Amino acid sequence: MRSFIVMKKSVTEVLKSATARLVDGGIDSPRLDAEILLAHVLNCRRLDLYVDAGKILSLEEILRFNELINRRLAKIPVAYLTGTKEFFGLKFSVTPDVLIPRPDTEIVTEFVGEFLRSLNREVNFADLGTGSGAICVSILKFVKTARACAVDVSQKALDVAKFNAQKFHVDDRAEFFCGDLFAPLDGKIFDAIISNPPYIPTDDLKFLQAEVQTEPRLALDGGDDGLNFYRQIISDASKFLATGGLLAVEIGINQSTAVKNIFARAGFVDVEILRDLSGIDRVVAAKI
Repeated sequence: MRSFIVMKKSVTEVLKSATARLVDGGIDSPRLDAEILLAHVLNCRRLDLYVDAGKILSLEEILRFNELINRRLAKIPVAYLTGTKEFFGLKFSVTPDVLIPRPDTEIVTEFVGEFLRSLNREVNFADLGTGSGAICVSILKFVKTARACAVDVSQKALDVAKFNAQKFHVDDRAEFFCGDLFAPLDGKIFDAIISNPPYIPTDDLKFLQAEVQTEPRLALDGGDDGLNFYRQIISDASKFLATGGLLAVEIGINQSTAVKNIFARAGFVDVEILRDLSGIDRVVAAKI
């Protein structure tokens, strides 16, 4: 692995050196990661790194950047290093207590948001396993007539979700409940229920990328076949949905048929499967 000598260098030189180290360390997106981390240190946009490519960094800036590169080489995800992750056009705060929001989850978020907007009235929805609150907050920003109940079994995750709701000024339309799935929502009825539950089979967790293994196990482990949470959510959802209400869940690869069958057995209708940009089945949704 290449050594990193601490001295005053330009933005271009620092990026080149850091990228080489990340390449040597087997990081998948070395240049992008280096740019994001340097922009974070300099509190600027990535574009500014090219506009000010000849800028000389201070020793303190180089040391801070070098420390982040060292941690990235230890397979700490970039989002945990910067404390932020963009989702649905918003920059969410994240910590190691929450799953890092992923672009694929924007599919189920947009789908449910469009459904709620189509009702043309005040609406309410539940977000089960809210984590960072990315889904919940994004829908609230998108649908001004919506109110939300966000649930997570982790209080630390809920604290992050609350922070994001305040950050994007939707906290007046959101309630947060610490508990297991529907347990804290007894007696409530929703126009839609949405969830990105844990769906990795337990035995597959050890094969995940090192970066993913740093994320909360609670947000990843879906039981022996990865379907435990779908069975629980789908079997109980009818008691919490208004007539014609929508239940939408994100799924893992090769789970669409099994989840669709769980929906059918529970009496749901209009079952629909949505694909991601790679053509992979990513969401199953149905109405009651």
